Amino acid sequence: MTDKVSIRHLPTNVPGLDQILGGGVPEFSFNLIAGAPGSGKTTLAHEIMFALASPRCKALYFTVVGEPPLKMLRYQQQYEFFDPERLDESIRFVNLSQEVGVGILDRLFDRIVAEVEATHPTIVFVDSFRAVARAAGEAEGGDGELQHFAQRLATTMTGWQATTFLIGEYQPADADHDPVFTVADGVLWLHQSLDRNSMVRKIQVMKMRGQAPVPGLHTFRITGQGIQVFPRVIVDHQSRRKQETRKRLTTDNADLDQMLGGGIPAGYSVLVAGPSGSGKSVLATEFIMAGVRHDEPGVLAVFEKRPNEYSQTPPGGRAFAEMVRQGKVGVIHSRPLDLSIDETLYEIVEQIDRMKARRLVVDSLSGFELALAPTFREDFRESLYRMVAVLTGMGVTMMMTAELEDSYTDLRFSPHGAAFLTDVIIMQRYIELQGCLQRVISVVKVRGSAHSKEIRAFEITKTGIMVGEPLAHYEGLLTGHPDQAGRVAPAIPPLRRARNWKS
Repeated sequence: MTDKVSIRHLPTNVPGLDQILGGGVPEFSFNLIAGAPGSGKTTLAHEIMFALASPRCKALYFTVVGEPPLKMLRYQQQYEFFDPERLDESIRFVNLSQEVGVGILDRLFDRIVAEVEATHPTIVFVDSFRAVARAAGEAEGGDGELQHFAQRLATTMTGWQATTFLIGEYQPADADHDPVFTVADGVLWLHQSLDRNSMVRKIQVMKMRGQAPVPGLHTFRITGQGIQVFPRVIVDHQSRRKQETRKRLTTDNADLDQMLGGGIPAGYSVLVAGPSGSGKSVLATEFIMAGVRHDEPGVLAVFEKRPNEYSQTPPGGRAFAEMVRQGKVGVIHSRPLDLSIDETLYEIVEQIDRMKARRLVVDSLSGFELALAPTFREDFRESLYRMVAVLTGMGVTMMMTAELEDSYTDLRFSPHGAAFLTDVIIMQRYIELQGCLQRVISVVKVRGSAHSKEIRAFEITKTGIMVGEPLAHYEGLLTGHPDQAGRVAPAIPPLRRARNWKS
C-alpha cells in the first residue's frame, strides 16, 4: 500500500479554534471535550453543532444529565449562533437519563445505536459522558467495562461515518487513568481560573490524531456571539530578521532622524521612555502620521488614553482624525482589566493583516500591563518578548511608550527590565534650568547602527516636536559655572524649527 489516506477536516467555525486544531476536526473521529463544570464545554459543543448541522449533515445530541434538553436549550438560545430553524430538521435531541439510571451499559449502548440507525447523523454528541463513567463504576467490571463501552462506541460511530464528541466534567488527574482518554482520537481541555476579580478561560488541544495542533494553552472568551479562541502565536526563530542593510523609516522630523542615524531601521522595535507629560504620545503620533504620508499605513493600540484624544492634541488634530476615517490608521482601544497577551496580539495581527500596516504604536506598556488579568501580569516580561518577536518578525516597525518615574538622580531606560527587548531606545526627560523644567531628548541605542549621543532640548508646539541645539553647547546653563570662554549661558537653548517639517 503506497497511497496515503486523505482525511477531510470539518471546520468548527468557532473563531480561532480551527487554527489551533490544525485545520478543523478530522472527519469520523472520536473526540472528548473535557473540563470542570462551568468551563464552557456545552456551549462549545452547541456552537460546533450549529455550525455543522444542515439537512445533509444531521446532528444527534444525546443528553445524559438529569436536566431535560428544553432547559439546556433555554440558555443556549441566548447565543447568536443558535438557530431555531435547525431544530428537528437538522438537529435532534435524545434524553438517555433513564438508560443511565439503570446502570446497564449494554442497554445504553443499544439505545444509542438504535437512534443512530434511525437518524443517520453525521455528527453525534454525548453530554455528559461523565455520567456514563459513573454508571460503569457502579457496574461490575468498573474501568474495564467503561473502556469496553468506549471502544465499542468509537468503532460503531466510525463505522456509521459519524464524527463524535463526548462532553464530560473531568479534572486534570483523570487523564492519567480514565480509559476514555486513551480511546479518544482528540481531546480538547477547557480550563478556567479566577484570579482576584478576573475570570481567565483557556483551551488546550491535548491530543488530535493525524494532525499537528498548535501546542500550549490558548485564551478564549464566552460572549453573546459564543466562544472566541485567541490562538497563542508561536515565535518562529527561523524567520527572524536578517542582519542586513535595511530601509530607514522617517519620523518627518529631520533633527530626530539625524539623532537616530538616518531614521528608524524598518522592522525594529522602538521604546520611547519618559516621565508623565514628557511627550511620548506626541512622538508616537508623529511616527504614525509620518508613515501615512509615506504610504506606510499604521495601527495605534491604545491602552491608556481615549482614541479621540489623539485628534485633539498636537500633532494630531483634524489630520489624524481624517487618516483614521480614511482607513490609513487603524485604532485598537482596549481598557478592560482581564485581557490576555494572546487576545491582544491576535487583535493587533488581524488589524495589521487587514490594513497591510507597516507601522505599529503601543501606547502605553504601563496601561497595557494594567489592562491584563493578574495572571498575565506575573509573566509580563516573557509575554512582551513574545509579542515583540512576533510583530517585528512580520516586518512591522513597532514603537512602544513606557512611563518612567523621573527621580532626577537615577537613570533608567525602561520598566520591567524590558530594554533588552528593543532595538531602539529614545529617552525623554526633564531637567531644571534656572528654576524651570525643560524637556530633553536623547537616543540611548540603535542596534547595529551609529547614532547621536547628544542630549537635546525640545518643545511641543502646535505642529509637533521641535528639537533644539545639543545641551553640550550650554555647559554654563547646566552646571551653573562659566564655560571655557568664561561665559554663563543666559537663557534656555534656542529651538529651531525642524528641517523639512511637514505639519
